[in-house]
Amino acid sequence: MKVVFMGTPDFAVPTLQMLIDEKFDVALVVTQPDRPKNRGKKLTMPPVKELALEYNIEVSQPQRVRGDEEFYNKLKQIEPDLIVVVAFGQILPKEVLGSPKSTWFEPKLRSGLFIHSLS
Repeated sequence: MKVVFMGTPDFAVPTLQMLIDEKFDVALVVTQPDRPKNRGKKLTMPPVKELALEYNIEVSQPQRVRGDEEFYNKLKQIEPDLIVVVAFGQILPKEVLGSPKSTWFEPKLRSGLFIHSLS
């Protein structure tokens, strides 16, 4: 099953790790852009990106998903069966919500259980 994972903070890392451990085909990880952190304002990668790079998974870091045609085209090209969203931090537009072939799942610890089934 081809999966796109969308998440950013430490909270999202265990879910991505589980998908990897369970041998899902994680084709793309989408996360927030690297940001300056702490007093030195050193550019820091999101924890989800660090894990994805550790497993050589492609990473996309759009500033904003909404209106990003390049990102929409990448999703269409991948044709995911499933998109898993955990603490991503952006409202997802219909172009993204309509891209998986089957189902969306967002864990209930992040603002309630959300299942969007596409038929």
